[in-house]
Amino acid sequence: MLIYLKRNLLAIVCIAMVFTACKKNSSDELTTPPATNNNKGIQLATDAKFGSVLTDKDGKTLYFFASDAAGTPTCTGGCETTWPLYYSADASTDLNLNKAEVGEVTRADGRKQSTYRGYPLYYYAGDVAKGDIKGDGVAGIWFVAKPDYSLMLANAQLTANNINYTSTYAVGDGKTIYLTDSKGRTLYAFAPDKNGVNTYTKGTTQEGIWPVYESEVLNVPSAVAKADVGVITVATINKKQLTYKGWPLYYWISDLKRGDNLGIVIGKGPGLTWPVLQLNATVAPAP
Repeated sequence: MLIYLKRNLLAIVCIAMVFTACKKNSSDELTTPPATNNNKGIQLATDAKFGSVLTDKDGKTLYFFASDAAGTPTCTGGCETTWPLYYSADASTDLNLNKAEVGEVTRADGRKQSTYRGYPLYYYAGDVAKGDIKGDGVAGIWFVAKPDYSLMLANAQLTANNINYTSTYAVGDGKTIYLTDSKGRTLYAFAPDKNGVNTYTKGTTQEGIWPVYESEVLNVPSAVAKADVGVITVATINKKQLTYKGWPLYYWISDLKRGDNLGIVIGKGPGLTWPVLQLNATVAPAP
């Protein structure tokens, strides 16, 4: 009888130990904290359609506004309902992001807004879930923010010598959509050029006045057909030059800051010698 009681007592102790262990494991599972998001500041994400794009720390897509090419936020008032501004005081924790391209701007009302390559950054109200990119191409002037555009678009007033010009270069007010580099600097065509042929740059003298735009064909805003963008070699200065619809692209040396488009009146006569390169430009003539 004593042996039987001892055996039963031992069994009960074992069962109790197993139950306690199971209870402890169950408790441990319930108290394990969920994974935390340690991201800060602007992040890079990869999208199947757009490639590398900028997001906030939670993966919400950010956008550029072509009307902000000069670096000043122009989406105000009711515009902000659809395009809320993005701001983070935190430095980016994304090791793949070029931190030197990240900045901020103070808006007219005193609020701060984060920038990338000088472009103020916005959300799109129609993006609900992480990874949504529904705002790209809206009105032809809103584009997903990317770190690798070869070209960008400006939607701005043409102004030179304190005179406003329309897209047809008549005196008057009205915005024109035209090409800039990835940091908002205006790009021009030289009217005598031919398709894929720079006829202007005879040497370093010309290069010092109308520098060629050097870039590889990387990515372009969705309103620009990538097939219209190319690269030529300018043998006289041994540089590569980006082209759009066959037109070699240039800067004007007196455009001292982003958003300037002062070159439109240089050589102005019966035909415009140095037009900005508009999105709807005709294909350059064959050589």
